[in-house]
Amino acid sequence: MLGSGSPRRRELLAVLGLHPAEVRAPDVDETPLKGELPRIYCNRITSSKAAALTAGDDEVILCADTTVALGRRIMGKPSDIDEARAFLQKLSGRRHKVITAVAVKNSERVWQKDVVSIVQMKRLAPQELEGYLASGDWQGKAGGYGIQGLAGAFIPWISGSYPAIMGLPLSEAAHLLQVAGLEIWGKS
Repeated sequence: MLGSGSPRRRELLAVLGLHPAEVRAPDVDETPLKGELPRIYCNRITSSKAAALTAGDDEVILCADTTVALGRRIMGKPSDIDEARAFLQKLSGRRHKVITAVAVKNSERVWQKDVVSIVQMKRLAPQELEGYLASGDWQGKAGGYGIQGLAGAFIPWISGSYPAIMGLPLSEAAHLLQVAGLEIWGKS
């Protein structure tokens, strides 16, 4: 199996007993299109990642993308601390969506599924926000936070899939990997 993406996705795959033989990072422009809605954006990026990688006859590829959405606004990975601060100030005290799309590909076909979860972030006190930003934990994370890290203390409520919020919907990924012919837990 081949994978793309973050170390946390590899950790989640390990829960399924899977360890990618290789990790390839597809070169995909993640710039949202003008007027693009968050769920459509997330699926397009995941599909583009899958299309950018070629699967050999005996390979299965898994790609995923996670997007934070506040209404129609896509909150990707902040480019700097100021953008991270702006994202977190907007999310503070509000509910937002976390959308994760996963694609599984073999040499013949691609299967794709998305999962939408709702996340409530508590109202952040200025010292909490600045302490979090100083930690650097916001870097490389959609919306400027990761629920599995320090920011987990800011999330009192979710509705949906915790692993999907972390970056890989395990149930959906396991199903798609099995459909693609990969053995999970020693069974196909």
